Amino acid sequence: MKDDNQLKKSKSIFLIPITYVIAIWFIYWVEINFNFNFNKYGVFPRTLEGFRGVFLTHFIHSNTSHLFNNSIPLFVLLSSLFYFYRDVAYKVLLLGAVCTGFFTWCIARESYHIGASGVVYLLFSFVFFSGIIKKHYRLVALSFIVIFLYGSMIWYVLPIKDGISWEGHLSGFLVGLYFAIRYKNKGIVKEEHQFSQTEFDDLFDENGNFSPPEIVEKLEENF
Repeated sequence: MKDDNQLKKSKSIFLIPITYVIAIWFIYWVEINFNFNFNKYGVFPRTLEGFRGVFLTHFIHSNTSHLFNNSIPLFVLLSSLFYFYRDVAYKVLLLGAVCTGFFTWCIARESYHIGASGVVYLLFSFVFFSGIIKKHYRLVALSFIVIFLYGSMIWYVLPIKDGISWEGHLSGFLVGLYFAIRYKNKGIVKEEHQFSQTEFDDLFDENGNFSPPEIVEKLEENF
């Protein structure tokens, strides 16, 4: 029974990451094979029509390189989110994605902004800062591994390269930081060790001196 529950738990951890990655590849396949251009459904800042991109931009990619570069970190970070933060994972993913899209819509340049990069930065920031706040350094180490493997992504929250939506990256990064602070008591929390009183501890007084009162009283009664 325990093994069955563990198996179900493991499957549920990877369900959303696998579904998300398959979805963005399928959407790109549809776009290429049927000669569609979904870029117009991305975020276009400060226009009513461009506001739909707040909800759709995270599923649209410009080319296979763009798509591939997002797919692996998405899978790793989403799996980590649903493993370590099961109780708030959907809130972080769904609300965080919408907030990231909204802030991109507010601050970005007048151009179409597409891609799941904002979600990648959202997840990276959440896992990284949550690990620091909780002093759970395995989470911090995981985030650094993602940075190491995927090209020092932290620098792309700044306008250092043309053609990259640094505004979307920055929005995701800041939203992830906010959620890390908001949910600092959720998920895995490193608890301080609590010492419990034992019978052996009763043999010592508050200053640490050996003082077994019950034994002394019994010896006095015998004499």
